[in-house]
Amino acid sequence: MSKRDYYSKPFERMVVLGESHVAGAAVEEERDRWVNIAADLISEFQGKPVKLYNKGIGANAISPRSPGYERSAKPSAMERYREDVIALKPDLFILSYGLNDMRAGMHPEDFRKDMQKIISDVRATCNPVIVLTTVYHMSAYDLYPPYNVGSKEATEVYNTIIRQLADENHCLLADIYDAEGCANWVIHPDTVHANKLGHRLIAHRVFEVIAKNCSGVAAKVTEDLRRDVEEVAATMGQRRALQDYDQTRRRQKAN
Repeated sequence: MSKRDYYSKPFERMVVLGESHVAGAAVEEERDRWVNIAADLISEFQGKPVKLYNKGIGANAISPRSPGYERSAKPSAMERYREDVIALKPDLFILSYGLNDMRAGMHPEDFRKDMQKIISDVRATCNPVIVLTTVYHMSAYDLYPPYNVGSKEATEVYNTIIRQLADENHCLLADIYDAEGCANWVIHPDTVHANKLGHRLIAHRVFEVIAKNCSGVAAKVTEDLRRDVEEVAATMGQRRALQDYDQTRRRQKAN
């Protein structure tokens, strides 16, 4: 079975909807945010700039039924995805939620339903490539009420749901929890957000998943290697012949 190619053209519009780590918490320079790094990598290898729309809001919740909603930064994802995502008509959409809702004690099945609603509506209206990210690693869970009831165990429950949603909806999955490797040294001293190194790890995992599944990202690389493709095709007979890599013997034959 051949590998599925999710998108064979360069991306034009990339929308990232999420919480504080999408907004760039814990890094000073915009260029060091994982969303910017990922967008820059996509632009570099496809040979055309992708327009980035960063729709991250710190302390954001997925919906009004999240227990942390009352004290959260608003509007929630469910209250803004039509304007912040669908209206922008992306061809690449990254949905990154779960951390704050998990830390506030939202029932996992309520989280699943809200995520499914966003995925279904975005796909039905503009049909972009959709990437889901897992909940990421934290070094402590007992700070910042009402976001203080999470745990590693709850994180795994949420991540299982996100993996299932990706599989059921044919979304790409960027496992950024795995990318961070539970290493506390990639987490900011605030115990919640990725530091500069953590942002780099997240960016590379997200880019890796997109690049391995969307051939359009390789447009510039493919074009740059066009002459190499022709040269290899023209010399295929030589390449099928028995090769001799012994430099001494080759020099002796030449003499």
